[in-house]
Amino acid sequence: MQLTIRVRPRLAAVAALLLVAFIATTARSALAATPLTVAQAIATQDGTSQAVTGYIVGEPVATSTVNRSGFSGDLAIALADTASETGTSRMLYVQLTTQWRSAWGLRTNPSRLGAKVTVTGQLTAYFSHPGLKSPTAITSGTPDPGPTTTTPPPTTTTTTTTTSPTDTYYASALGKSGPALRSSLHSIIRNQTVLTYDQVWDALKDTDQDPANSNNVIEIYSGRSIAKSDHGGGVDQWNREHVWAKSHGDFGTANGPGTDVHHLRPEDVTVNSDRGNLDFDNGGSTVNQCSDCWRDGDSFEPRDAVKGDVARMVFYMAIRYEGDDGWPDLEPNNSVANGTAPAIGKLTVLKAWSAGDPPDAFEKRRNQVIYDTWQHNRNPFVDHPEWVSSIWP
Repeated sequence: MQLTIRVRPRLAAVAALLLVAFIATTARSALAATPLTVAQAIATQDGTSQAVTGYIVGEPVATSTVNRSGFSGDLAIALADTASETGTSRMLYVQLTTQWRSAWGLRTNPSRLGAKVTVTGQLTAYFSHPGLKSPTAITSGTPDPGPTTTTPPPTTTTTTTTTSPTDTYYASALGKSGPALRSSLHSIIRNQTVLTYDQVWDALKDTDQDPANSNNVIEIYSGRSIAKSDHGGGVDQWNREHVWAKSHGDFGTANGPGTDVHHLRPEDVTVNSDRGNLDFDNGGSTVNQCSDCWRDGDSFEPRDAVKGDVARMVFYMAIRYEGDDGWPDLEPNNSVANGTAPAIGKLTVLKAWSAGDPPDAFEKRRNQVIYDTWQHNRNPFVDHPEWVSSIWP
């Protein structure tokens, strides 16, 4: 009997521990299966992957601006806990990456406004606003969480919103679209410090510095890391590539568009020569010393990793140089035979490149360095890539 009495308490203790573990695991599973409300998602901006259910209430275009009509793009949607919500502080901004845009973007699908959806993705700021990025699933309505029910995370209506420094910079443009947006952006970014062509050498050593080696720069087309000091006109050196070819408008290297570092990049001398003044388009033959670049008789295609960068530099030049300050009125078009005209193509391809290759950390840092240290103006399409489709629909 003494043996029996000693064993039973131990078994009971083990059973109790197993029961506690089972209940905790079940609760966690049930909690994970229950989508958050928008209010909960706003309060849980911790970088975790979560499902959120809400109503599509508009298209975010800035930290505190959401279009509820006249949609300008398919890059983001705003969710709220009610379909009639108009307060942006109670909205969650959801990034639409390429795979979701044609099905869920409001420009293509305006009838989605008011629809109830569940989105799974990373809870992190978007447009400097509580958001959900890199979605992995978007479904209509609320998914069935299964037979297990549990108490959802506590609801809170406390939110914190901040004004992004870029929102202050673009204050007069926010909420606008089309020609009005274009005019406002031109007025903003034309205020800049103009560099000399010699100063461009030093600027590029700063703006295009290799994140992995501070003694090097990254060449735009080839992607090669090369010593900052190894520049000039010799074979395998780097020189200053005009992404908007300087002959397209005949502005040369004079102070102005010819020295605007927003479209000047380091590039291998040979690759720079092979690009020449070609327009941009897809296809052709492999470029020497740039295995992921292609060219033919009338166009050049850069490596995939910088296609969006190239497009946004072209779009910057078109907005910055409108022909009202003594320089040509630059504009992208759908031609690949522009010659010396103040135009460059191919617009439809450049728009696709911009959409398919959104700004990365390198491009964003470059834009900030140019603003902070060199020209004190910004490329608006790095900060707001959705503005491309608003200006060039």
